Amino acid sequence: MRLQISFSLALITLPLCFGQDDIGFGNGTYAFKTRNWEVVIVKDSATLASLKPAGSDFDFLPYDLMQLGRRVQNGCYHWGDINIRYRETSSGTWNETSSATARQPVIEAGTGALVSSDLSSTMMLGPLTVIREWIDVSGDLGLRFTITNSGDEDVEIGALGFAAAVNNIFTKRNVSDVNERCSFMEPYIGQDAGHLRVLPLNGVGPALVITPLYKTPLEAYRWLWEDNKGETRIGSNMWEGFFEWTIHSKAWAENEWKDVEPWNTPTNAVFKPGESKRYGVRFTAVTEGVQHIDAAIESTETPNAISSPGYIIPRNSQATLHLQTGLGVTSTSTSPPDALQISDQSNNTYTVQPSPSAWGRVRLNINYDNNTTQTIHYYITKPAAEAISDLGNFLTTEHWFVDESDPFGRSPSIMGYDGEAGAIIEQDKRTAPAGLSDEGGAGAYVAAAVKQTFQPNAAEIAKLEEFVDKVLFNTIQDENYAVKRGLFYYDTELDYNYTITSGQKKDYVYEINRAYNYVWPAATYWALYRAGRAYPDLLKRHDWEWYLNQAYKTVMRGMEPDIGFKDKGLMGENIFGKILLDLQRENRSLEGQNLTDVMRARLDVWLTEAYPYGSEQAWDSTGQEGVYFWARFFGETALATRVKNSVLGYMTTVPHWGYNGNARRYWDFVVAGKTQVVERQIHHYGSGLNALVMLSAFRDDPTDTYLLRVGYGGTSGALSSIREDGFASCAMHAWPEHLSWCKGLAPRLVQRRGAVD
Repeated sequence: MRLQISFSLALITLPLCFGQDDIGFGNGTYAFKTRNWEVVIVKDSATLASLKPAGSDFDFLPYDLMQLGRRVQNGCYHWGDINIRYRETSSGTWNETSSATARQPVIEAGTGALVSSDLSSTMMLGPLTVIREWIDVSGDLGLRFTITNSGDEDVEIGALGFAAAVNNIFTKRNVSDVNERCSFMEPYIGQDAGHLRVLPLNGVGPALVITPLYKTPLEAYRWLWEDNKGETRIGSNMWEGFFEWTIHSKAWAENEWKDVEPWNTPTNAVFKPGESKRYGVRFTAVTEGVQHIDAAIESTETPNAISSPGYIIPRNSQATLHLQTGLGVTSTSTSPPDALQISDQSNNTYTVQPSPSAWGRVRLNINYDNNTTQTIHYYITKPAAEAISDLGNFLTTEHWFVDESDPFGRSPSIMGYDGEAGAIIEQDKRTAPAGLSDEGGAGAYVAAAVKQTFQPNAAEIAKLEEFVDKVLFNTIQDENYAVKRGLFYYDTELDYNYTITSGQKKDYVYEINRAYNYVWPAATYWALYRAGRAYPDLLKRHDWEWYLNQAYKTVMRGMEPDIGFKDKGLMGENIFGKILLDLQRENRSLEGQNLTDVMRARLDVWLTEAYPYGSEQAWDSTGQEGVYFWARFFGETALATRVKNSVLGYMTTVPHWGYNGNARRYWDFVVAGKTQVVERQIHHYGSGLNALVMLSAFRDDPTDTYLLRVGYGGTSGALSSIREDGFASCAMHAWPEHLSWCKGLAPRLVQRRGAVD
């Protein structure tokens, strides 16, 4: 690969005052251009501060925050920072060092690169020498490290990684700033074929893809802890934090990750005395936008792959895998062995067939003729119909709560469940998990109900009808259809054997002003209407008309003036649209018109807003589905397109089942998880929710197969959450020290930095 080293360089001195400017931002920056980029690098640290596509005002990095004196303290990570664990072979102890920990001005290395630095002044490197260079790679920006063993004995590097920064910090930003300035980064943890995709949050404009140089594998993707310097609030819904492009992970796998099966086999690197190795990444601007990232990857000669229909494969089906590379395949293997049968068709296209006994995570290893390895990550489930049947059975048996003495009125019902303890969650200091409302408490009974619309079961419907009569209506709801936040509360005066020592009070729990809670009873009524309409004999307590009427009245009550957030998109509210269509089909013209008028009024509000898909959080991925449905329903194409683009800003496609179609979410383990931590979630309900937008948009434009790939990834994500026995998890933990499905809803705090107190 020819490196072009022509550039224009200017040293800019910033006359700004900082209370704690460890990075030396106030001492000046280098500003230069390559053919494709406008770049700013901090002079003292030689780390990347700003990265804009040539001719664009959009910055992929939080340069604006640095100008305000934020992100300039020790411990704040930037591109150009490197983390190392090493040891001399005569020692068993790992030494850990990071260029971000205790900054000192770096030493000019004079290699002829755009900017080159010797990091010995700012890292405790022992026998190692680390030279960092910013280089021009055919008009793209490159980051290159040369590591040399300058000692007299072998040195083992057991952990090596590059800090991967992006402007994903929402703290103290208004809605416009968040949507117009910020981005999300998504990994493909694919070893030598790994890459990072950076998506502008509004889904339009240039994107960024980061690919390996010098066979630098993306072996793992590690979250980077930072103290809350500069008021960035890491570990909150304001800021997820940054991650690391992890190249070698053996030292992590043997210690912090020892109880976990990582995505890829952990590796190390041994340096002989005098030996040097190069590592690096390349930054490529995708000016055509997010849907052209695959073409940009191919232009860098980095292997990529597309599996159709996706990477979550039921055992009774198969996928077609196309490798996007000019390299020749020398061998393939799977982990676990023989979990997949790989059949070569032609032209780098393969059939992928799960074995009859396969279930769960499967890694496909592909070795190429240039001695590189690509890993593709699949998830094998039971046949979809069988998995859904298992889910319905588990929900209506293991989740089924009967206790006539329950003082909260929750019996009988389908409650939350601790899949690790094998027990119903009867108590929790949070309102939702034990309270049968909010997303964390209603999810179980809603899943059991909606399952009946396409796979009805008489015994399950009987329990659901009993739940409706004894708990849902007149308990969770009052006689006027208002919906409480939940039923479980903490009251020391109550004759109840609490095992918790604090919790939400009754007055708060019994509030009826949260619009999101109205979706779940409405969906339950609608599902029983649909099942009974198709199979009237299945309903024993009420006829189908009663259930449709209940659904309608619940929706209308949720739109009253005393209800908050009703003018936001509500997760799952495409059910409101189905209720409206069914009212029309049943010739319920008055009710249908009333519902139409209410929804049109909401849409009229959204049409006046630049970003109408907000929520009760600083940023969210749950309002888009509802706004998109009604925009499309009422023919407001421009708004529907904006919403679709928004989803494309946090939902992409990569050759990895966990990140393919995985809608962004990182705080709901705190709300409804067993391990309470702000952490990237794999196939939280947002995946299936936002897949509705992608798949609807694809049906409107069947030539846009990118939408289909993303949508299928999201909608199949829900299937991966169903355990072999039918238990369903709220999401999978993505951090490499966790990397497991959330077991249930009983509280467990993560005893580490970044945990929730």
